[in-house]
Amino acid sequence: MEVTMWMALATTIFATMVAVPSSAANTVTFVFGDSLTDVGNNNYLQYSLAKSNYPWYGVDYVGGRPTGRFSNGRTIGDLISEKLGIPSPPPYLSLSRNNDALLKGVNYASGGAGILNSTGLYFIQRLSFDDQIQNFKKTTEVIKAKIGAQAAAKLFKEAIFFLGLGSNDYINNYLQPFLPTGRQYTPEQFVELLMRTLEGQLKTLYHLGARNMTFHGLGPLGCIPSQRVRSNTGQCLNQVNNMMLQFNTNVEKLLASLDRQLPGAKISFADTYGDVLDLIQNPTAYGFKVSNLPCCNVATNIGGLCLPNSQLCSNRREYVFWDAFHPTDAANAALADKLFKKLFRPPSGAPTLFTAPSGAPAPSP
Repeated sequence: MEVTMWMALATTIFATMVAVPSSAANTVTFVFGDSLTDVGNNNYLQYSLAKSNYPWYGVDYVGGRPTGRFSNGRTIGDLISEKLGIPSPPPYLSLSRNNDALLKGVNYASGGAGILNSTGLYFIQRLSFDDQIQNFKKTTEVIKAKIGAQAAAKLFKEAIFFLGLGSNDYINNYLQPFLPTGRQYTPEQFVELLMRTLEGQLKTLYHLGARNMTFHGLGPLGCIPSQRVRSNTGQCLNQVNNMMLQFNTNVEKLLASLDRQLPGAKISFADTYGDVLDLIQNPTAYGFKVSNLPCCNVATNIGGLCLPNSQLCSNRREYVFWDAFHPTDAANAALADKLFKKLFRPPSGAPTLFTAPSGAPAPSP
């Protein structure tokens, strides 16, 4: 699975702020991503090996039961929705084709998904980014049939599209020694392949009506437990982190280019690489005690998920990581708070271009 994180570009993020509806009740969000934002889509894939529908996942979520979220509690997407004062969008595969809920936002994210269709093949079933886009296309057709083409175009124009993929293309593809990708491409060639593929995917979303898109960059994946175990000393893998920085740099350039090319597009890059690294390197500053090991005692080098027979840490709020890949609910809350402030409030000293939707709590200083 993966850790995908963010820190926004001021020049492009303002465009995203302006496009948010003034009323929280009118805010529609469409979420595309991987296991960091999957809220249960993989539960509906019968043969998928990328599932979290068993204890102890969801132990700190409402009801205390697993929901398909790869965490002990909420995802960052859930927390952003809470701050906007809107329900977290439901998993696409949980909805019937003509469900009116489609009008209020949908989550297409799938654990194991990547930008490349070849990523995560050994999970047997998962929804790649291309699959998720095809599901969104089906959604657009239903919405057009329900409210008409003009109203549908307005809905998509005003909606917020949150996109977060790329981690699995490294963790479950390029960096896997038993797969050929790492031998076929240099890091530079691989990131070029990802950018060419991503460019086409974002253009497809644009032509389907998406305008207000925010793409989340990658975090320091070399510091997650599944990668630390590959170091003799348990330290962060700098080589992996350098690949993440290279990916972020290239995505930032691609998004800026597309934002200029596509009329009416408001495409922004959210990069909190530095924030996540600080959380890992200085956990006590955020109220955490452990940032190098997962709360759930997992077989880090074999699978890395929290199994029902695993032992949990005594205080889940003290750990940054839940399993070998994913943050705890508490860590997601800390990161979501930083992201929300960057997405929905201009930096200090900048002109105010956005007021939080009515019903949404104002970010704390």
